[in-house]
Amino acid sequence: MDLAHVWPLFGLRLVSPRLELRPVRDEDLPGLVEAALSGVHDPARMPFGVPWTDAEPDALARSLAQYHWKLRAGVTPDSWGVSFTVLRDGAPIGVQELHARRFGARRTVESGSWLASAHQGVGLGTEMRAALLTFAFDDLDADWAESSAAAWNDGSLRVSEKLGYERNGVTRSQTRPGETVDEVRVRLARDDFVRPDWQLERHGVDTARASLLG
Repeated sequence: MDLAHVWPLFGLRLVSPRLELRPVRDEDLPGLVEAALSGVHDPARMPFGVPWTDAEPDALARSLAQYHWKLRAGVTPDSWGVSFTVLRDGAPIGVQELHARRFGARRTVESGSWLASAHQGVGLGTEMRAALLTFAFDDLDADWAESSAAAWNDGSLRVSEKLGYERNGVTRSQTRPGETVDEVRVRLARDDFVRPDWQLERHGVDTARASLLG
Protein backbone atom coordinates (compact mmCIF):
# COMPACT_ATOMS: atom_id res chain seq x y z
CA MET A 1 0.00 0.00 0.00
CA ASP A 2 1.29 3.46 -0.89
CA LEU A 3 0.22 6.93 0.22
CA ALA A 4 -2.21 7.34 -2.69
CA HIS A 5 -4.19 4.39 -1.29
CA VAL A 6 -4.50 6.22 2.03
CA TRP A 7 -5.20 9.65 0.49
CA PRO A 8 -6.44 9.07 -3.07
CA LEU A 9 -6.03 12.70 -4.12
CA PHE A 10 -2.27 12.13 -4.08
CA GLY A 11 -2.74 9.97 -7.17
CA LEU A 12 -4.14 12.89 -9.19
CA ARG A 13 -1.84 14.47 -11.79
CA LEU A 14 -2.66 16.98 -14.51
CA VAL A 15 0.00 17.41 -17.20
CA SER A 16 0.04 20.27 -19.71
CA PRO A 17 2.77 21.00 -22.27
CA ARG A 18 5.10 22.76 -19.82
CA LEU A 19 3.66 22.01 -16.39
CA GLU A 20 2.52 19.29 -14.02
CA LEU A 21 -0.14 19.99 -11.38
CA ARG A 22 -0.58 17.64 -8.44
CA PRO A 23 -2.16 18.07 -5.00
CA VAL A 24 0.40 19.53 -2.61
CA ARG A 25 2.47 16.86 -0.86
CA ASP A 26 4.68 17.40 2.16
CA GLU A 27 7.73 16.83 -0.04
CA ASP A 28 6.67 19.84 -2.13
CA LEU A 29 6.61 22.27 0.79
CA PRO A 30 10.33 23.20 0.90
CA GLY A 31 10.31 23.97 -2.82
CA LEU A 32 7.13 26.00 -2.52
CA VAL A 33 8.61 28.02 0.33
CA GLU A 34 11.71 28.70 -1.76
CA ALA A 35 9.55 29.74 -4.72
CA ALA A 36 7.50 32.09 -2.53
CA LEU A 37 10.60 33.61 -0.93
CA SER A 38 12.12 34.22 -4.37
CA GLY A 39 9.34 36.78 -4.97
CA VAL A 40 5.76 36.58 -6.15
CA HIS A 41 4.75 40.23 -6.67
CA ASP A 42 5.88 43.82 -6.37
CA PRO A 43 6.24 44.36 -2.59
CA ALA A 44 4.60 47.77 -2.96
CA ARG A 45 1.28 46.17 -3.88
CA MET A 46 -0.49 43.25 -2.22
CA PRO A 47 -2.58 41.11 -4.61
CA PHE A 48 -3.85 38.69 -1.95
CA GLY A 49 -6.72 39.07 0.50
CA VAL A 50 -4.44 37.60 3.18
CA PRO A 51 -1.01 39.28 3.04
CA TRP A 52 0.91 36.04 3.57
CA THR A 53 3.90 37.11 1.47
CA ASP A 54 4.64 39.96 3.95
CA ALA A 55 5.67 37.47 6.65
CA GLU A 56 9.29 36.98 7.68
CA PRO A 57 10.85 33.90 6.02
CA ASP A 58 10.54 31.52 8.99
CA ALA A 59 6.96 32.61 9.69
CA LEU A 60 6.07 32.34 6.00
CA ALA A 61 7.42 28.77 5.88
CA ARG A 62 5.39 27.71 8.92
CA SER A 63 2.19 29.41 7.81
CA LEU A 64 2.44 28.01 4.28
CA ALA A 65 2.79 24.48 5.63
CA GLN A 66 -0.03 24.94 8.15
CA TYR A 67 -2.33 26.36 5.49
CA HIS A 68 -1.89 23.40 3.16
CA TRP A 69 -2.24 20.87 5.99
CA LYS A 70 -5.45 22.56 7.14
CA LEU A 71 -6.85 22.65 3.62
CA ARG A 72 -6.11 18.97 3.12
CA ALA A 73 -7.69 18.03 6.46
CA GLY A 74 -10.89 19.91 5.54
CA VAL A 75 -11.67 17.96 2.37
CA THR A 76 -15.09 16.33 2.43
CA PRO A 77 -17.30 15.17 -0.43
CA ASP A 78 -19.21 18.17 -1.80
CA SER A 79 -17.20 20.92 -0.01
CA TRP A 80 -13.44 21.08 -0.37
CA GLY A 81 -10.32 22.98 -1.25
CA VAL A 82 -7.44 21.37 -3.13
CA SER A 83 -4.10 23.10 -3.62
CA PHE A 84 -2.08 21.89 -6.57
CA THR A 85 1.68 22.25 -6.65
CA VAL A 86 2.65 23.65 -10.05
CA LEU A 87 5.87 22.00 -11.23
CA ARG A 88 8.05 23.05 -14.15
CA ASP A 89 10.85 20.67 -15.07
CA GLY A 90 10.12 18.88 -11.79
CA ALA A 91 10.57 21.95 -9.55
CA PRO A 92 7.74 23.70 -7.65
CA ILE A 93 7.13 27.20 -9.03
CA GLY A 94 3.71 28.06 -7.60
CA VAL A 95 0.26 26.90 -6.51
CA GLN A 96 -3.08 26.61 -8.28
CA GLU A 97 -6.11 26.16 -6.02
CA LEU A 98 -9.57 24.74 -6.62
CA HIS A 99 -12.40 25.22 -4.10
CA ALA A 100 -16.06 24.27 -3.92
CA ARG A 101 -18.89 24.76 -1.45
CA ARG A 102 -21.99 22.53 -1.72
CA PHE A 103 -20.76 21.48 -5.12
CA GLY A 104 -23.56 18.97 -5.71
CA ALA A 105 -26.13 21.78 -5.66
CA ARG A 106 -24.10 24.72 -6.97
CA ARG A 107 -21.87 22.97 -9.58
CA THR A 108 -19.50 25.90 -9.09
CA VAL A 109 -15.77 25.99 -8.43
CA GLU A 110 -13.54 28.86 -7.40
CA SER A 111 -9.85 29.25 -8.13
CA GLY A 112 -6.85 31.20 -6.92
CA SER A 113 -3.15 30.97 -7.61
CA TRP A 114 0.34 32.33 -7.20
CA LEU A 115 3.43 31.95 -9.35
CA ALA A 116 7.05 32.83 -8.62
CA SER A 117 8.02 36.06 -10.37
CA ALA A 118 10.82 34.40 -12.35
CA HIS A 119 8.19 32.30 -14.16
CA GLN A 120 5.70 35.07 -14.89
CA GLY A 121 5.12 36.73 -18.23
CA VAL A 122 5.49 33.62 -20.42
CA GLY A 123 1.93 32.29 -20.33
CA LEU A 124 2.29 29.81 -17.48
CA GLY A 125 -0.46 31.48 -15.43
CA THR A 126 -2.87 30.90 -18.30
CA GLU A 127 -1.65 27.34 -18.84
CA MET A 128 -2.05 26.28 -15.23
CA ARG A 129 -5.52 27.76 -14.91
CA ALA A 130 -6.58 26.22 -18.25
CA ALA A 131 -5.43 22.82 -16.95
CA LEU A 132 -7.48 23.28 -13.77
CA LEU A 133 -10.58 24.42 -15.67
CA THR A 134 -10.36 21.47 -18.05
CA PHE A 135 -10.32 19.14 -15.05
CA ALA A 136 -13.18 21.00 -13.33
CA PHE A 137 -15.47 21.11 -16.36
CA ASP A 138 -14.68 17.77 -17.97
CA ASP A 139 -13.93 15.52 -15.00
CA LEU A 140 -15.93 17.08 -12.15
CA ASP A 141 -18.80 18.27 -14.37
CA ALA A 142 -18.78 21.83 -13.03
CA ASP A 143 -21.14 24.31 -14.68
CA TRP A 144 -19.45 27.50 -13.50
CA ALA A 145 -16.00 28.71 -12.45
CA GLU A 146 -15.46 31.89 -10.45
CA SER A 147 -12.43 33.90 -9.46
CA SER A 148 -11.41 37.44 -8.51
CA ALA A 149 -8.47 39.82 -8.62
CA ALA A 150 -7.57 43.27 -7.38
CA ALA A 151 -8.70 45.88 -9.90
CA TRP A 152 -5.08 46.92 -10.52
CA ASN A 153 -3.94 43.32 -11.16
CA ASP A 154 -4.00 43.46 -14.95
CA GLY A 155 -2.05 40.21 -15.33
CA SER A 156 -4.60 38.10 -13.45
CA LEU A 157 -7.55 39.80 -15.14
CA ARG A 158 -5.99 39.23 -18.59
CA VAL A 159 -5.67 35.51 -17.84
CA SER A 160 -9.37 35.41 -16.96
CA GLU A 161 -10.34 37.31 -20.10
CA LYS A 162 -8.28 35.02 -22.34
CA LEU A 163 -10.04 31.97 -20.92
CA GLY A 164 -13.54 33.41 -21.43
CA TYR A 165 -14.50 34.75 -18.01
CA GLU A 166 -16.86 37.71 -17.84
CA ARG A 167 -16.78 40.38 -15.15
CA ASN A 168 -19.35 39.80 -12.45
CA GLY A 169 -19.23 42.82 -10.15
CA VAL A 170 -16.84 44.66 -7.87
CA THR A 171 -16.45 44.42 -4.12
CA ARG A 172 -14.22 46.14 -1.58
CA SER A 173 -11.50 44.04 0.01
CA GLN A 174 -8.86 44.61 2.67
CA THR A 175 -5.36 43.36 1.90
CA ARG A 176 -2.92 44.83 4.40
CA PRO A 177 -3.97 46.55 7.64
CA GLY A 178 -5.38 49.93 6.68
CA GLU A 179 -5.19 49.12 2.97
CA THR A 180 -8.28 48.41 0.87
CA VAL A 181 -8.72 47.76 -2.84
CA ASP A 182 -11.49 47.21 -5.33
CA GLU A 183 -11.74 43.50 -6.12
CA VAL A 184 -13.13 42.48 -9.51
CA ARG A 185 -15.10 39.25 -9.56
CA VAL A 186 -15.22 37.13 -12.73
CA ARG A 187 -17.38 34.19 -13.78
CA LEU A 188 -17.07 31.56 -16.51
CA ALA A 189 -19.77 29.25 -17.87
CA ARG A 190 -18.62 25.83 -19.07
CA ASP A 191 -19.78 26.50 -22.65
CA ASP A 192 -17.84 29.79 -22.75
CA PHE A 193 -14.49 28.28 -21.72
CA VAL A 194 -11.87 29.19 -24.33
CA ARG A 195 -10.12 25.85 -24.44
CA PRO A 196 -6.37 25.58 -25.04
CA ASP A 197 -5.01 24.18 -28.28
CA TRP A 198 -3.37 21.30 -26.40
CA GLN A 199 -4.74 18.18 -24.71
CA LEU A 200 -4.52 17.79 -20.95
CA GLU A 201 -2.98 14.53 -19.76
CA ARG A 202 -4.79 13.22 -16.68
CA HIS A 203 -3.89 10.55 -14.13
CA GLY A 204 -5.86 9.34 -11.11
CA VAL A 205 -9.10 11.09 -12.05
CA ASP A 206 -11.51 8.32 -11.02
CA THR A 207 -10.27 8.07 -7.43
CA ALA A 208 -10.09 11.86 -7.17
CA ARG A 209 -13.71 12.13 -8.28
CA ALA A 210 -14.73 9.68 -5.56
CA SER A 211 -12.96 11.83 -2.92
CA LEU A 212 -14.45 15.13 -4.13
CA LEU A 213 -17.90 14.10 -5.30
CA GLY A 214 -18.69 11.22 -2.96
